[in-house]
Amino acid sequence: MADSFQFELVSPEKLLMSEPVEGVVVPGSEGYFTVMAGHAPFMTVMRPGVVDVTRDGGQTERIFVRGGFADVNVNGLTILAEHALPLADVDPADLAQEVRNAEEDVNDAKDGAARDAAEMRLQQLKEVQTALGR
Repeated sequence: MADSFQFELVSPEKLLMSEPVEGVVVPGSEGYFTVMAGHAPFMTVMRPGVVDVTRDGGQTERIFVRGGFADVNVNGLTILAEHALPLADVDPADLAQEVRNAEEDVNDAKDGAARDAAEMRLQQLKEVQTALGR
C-alpha cells in the first residue's frame, strides 16, 4: 500500500472531497501530472479535464473539472476548481453543447492567439467526451 496524503477538492458550490488518498492525477495546464505522498511543492493552473483520485485501499473516483488551480504543498494537495462534478454525473448533452460553443469560438476567433486558445479548449472538452466513452 502506498503512503497517503491529504487531498481536498473544492468548488464554488461545495467541498467535494477531503480525505487521505494514495494518488491523484490532475489535468494541469501543461498536461496531466500525478501527485503522490512526498511530492515536491508547486502550484499550477488546471485545464478542463478529469481528475483521477485513488483512495486508500485502491478504489478510484473520476471527477470532471472545468479548470481552476492545483496547490501541492507539505500538507497535501488542494484543488480549487471552477466547477467540479463526478464524471458519472456529467450530462452528455450539456457537454456536447459546450463542445458546440467551443467550435463556434474557434470559428469566431479574430486572431491567431484567440484561435489557438479556443482550439485548445475545444480539444480539452473533446478529451472529456472521450473519457465519458461518448
